[in-house]
Amino acid sequence: MSGEVNKALVRRFVEAHPKGDLDALRELLAPDFVDHRPILVREPGREGYIRAVAERNAAFSDIRFDIEDQMAAEGNRVVSRLTIRLTHDRGEIGGFAPTNKEYASTVIVIHRIEGDKIV
Repeated sequence: MSGEVNKALVRRFVEAHPKGDLDALRELLAPDFVDHRPILVREPGREGYIRAVAERNAAFSDIRFDIEDQMAAEGNRVVSRLTIRLTHDRGEIGGFAPTNKEYASTVIVIHRIEGDKIV
């Protein structure tokens, strides 16, 4: 796939998060997907990732994922700088009761694409 096609695939993946579109996530993630984030990962596989998104969306509202920068990197990788904003007002997560506070974090994510799936 071309760099632009890979970037579009990652944009679609990022846009599915705040919507809680678990079907889109399942479609875009390879069956052998592995989540390498050092925190918040209980089950690093595809279904564990999808469950974590569902749990986050159940606990937070006003979820926004803004792509600040994005580039197709060497080979089959896409690098994105995202700002994630959300409000913890719906339910408990990770043992923490809702705080009614908005949280924001800027992250850099590297997605590797094989075929038309994120691995």
